[in-house]
Amino acid sequence: MAEPETKQGAEPPVAEEPLPWLEELPPRQIVAELDRYIVGQGAAKKSVAIAIRNRWRRTQAPDDIRDEILPNNIIMIGPTGVGKTEIARRLARLAGAPFVKVEASKFTEVGYVGRDVESMVRDLVDSAINMVRGEREDDVYPQAEARAEERLLDLLLPPPSSDAPPGPGAPGAAPAGVVPAEAGAGPRTLFVVSPKGDVTERADGEDQRVKERRERTREKLRALLKDGKLEERNVEVDVTQESFPPMDMFQQPGMEGPDINMMDWLKEMLPKRKKRRTVRVSEARRILIDEELRKLVDMDDVVNEALDRVENHGIVFIDELDKIAGERGTVGPDVSREGVQRDLLPIVEGSTVQTRYGLVRTDHVLFIAAGAFHVSKPSDLIPELQGRFPIRVELSPLTEEDFVRIMTEPENALTKQYAALCAAEGATLEFTDEGIREVARIAAILNERMENIGARRLHTVLTTLLEDTLYDLPDVPEKHIVFDQARVKQRLDSIVQDEDLRKYIL
Repeated sequence: MAEPETKQGAEPPVAEEPLPWLEELPPRQIVAELDRYIVGQGAAKKSVAIAIRNRWRRTQAPDDIRDEILPNNIIMIGPTGVGKTEIARRLARLAGAPFVKVEASKFTEVGYVGRDVESMVRDLVDSAINMVRGEREDDVYPQAEARAEERLLDLLLPPPSSDAPPGPGAPGAAPAGVVPAEAGAGPRTLFVVSPKGDVTERADGEDQRVKERRERTREKLRALLKDGKLEERNVEVDVTQESFPPMDMFQQPGMEGPDINMMDWLKEMLPKRKKRRTVRVSEARRILIDEELRKLVDMDDVVNEALDRVENHGIVFIDELDKIAGERGTVGPDVSREGVQRDLLPIVEGSTVQTRYGLVRTDHVLFIAAGAFHVSKPSDLIPELQGRFPIRVELSPLTEEDFVRIMTEPENALTKQYAALCAAEGATLEFTDEGIREVARIAAILNERMENIGARRLHTVLTTLLEDTLYDLPDVPEKHIVFDQARVKQRLDSIVQDEDLRKYIL
């Protein structure tokens, strides 16, 4: 069985705290959670909140009708940069649900070069495996860390080869006739032979003193290890080597890989090779913790839990759905439009997909589609696929006032992100209210004059605004930076007025 990508690093991953109880919240509170990160788009938030709440409602339904309650899939219609992807991704992250984002334009009809639509389900399963295994590893991480510390101490202070005296005939054994004194004839004496053949006597109590001295040394090393004073010391560790390259390198570019990875089967059949490497303690700790996590986490349990989450809580976000919508009845095969729609249909309406971890049913997977639909419209989709997305919600374009809120209200606002970057240099970054409004005004003007890319325009404007500041920050003595309306205008007006320069920079 294939194992997903291994978690690297000696420190446990820091991820956003999942809310497994989110599905039990009223839709109004789910929207409130989304409001912490996404400005506006109340209709879209309301639709996804109802869809998530309905999952919990289905679990409370009687058994005879529970499987008959299918999710109401959603189509989000709106220009780029208004929050379609972020709503779905943030909802999945808060709910602790497996989530995958795919672009419909990457798929082609079965039998042609391109991705098979079933690959989105396989990607969802891989996402769920990594999510569940990450949770299991977080649970046992302290135990793995303690085990790795003991193994590190063994590498820094190797245990004696044997606590017992060597037997007759063994290397370093006493010559014939040299034996321990008879029991009961005074203090017990051991005759020890050094590698050079020198015979010395050692009292039985001396063994205990050696052990106690060794334990004291081990505890001193433990204290130094915890204080980080041994990180640069070199130790030798045995690392398991992969006998074969990954199966992906044998695939043709653009073609979908096999459902069952033959390389995983070969890895199970063939013996694993060990290679001794000399690494620093910091690297050795990472290697040992990773090995201990593999031992402590039951992958069969992880797979079972992941498949259950996919079937009952999985969310697939299909972006650029408008790119596969077009006029029907054209001459010749349309393998990247109507052909893809017909391949999507059984996946969305509910089917069984073969993955490397087993069969997965998609009946209760929530599908959220999105597209700008500038040229085409949802009614250009084939009727069967339209019927599988009964909920349609339109997202409104962002205004100048929305830009002001986006830069101030969310917990991950861009101004807060740049302030955190400046704080790393010991500086404080501050935007006045007038400065923020000026940035919002410029972003709105640029979206009107050029392509409307929504909130992503704020990234280009702020990056250009702060470019010189971030470049000179380590060297300037002034560590308090304030951007007011006048300073924003001075920096950006010349670029906004120059049409050629504006197109290339902003």
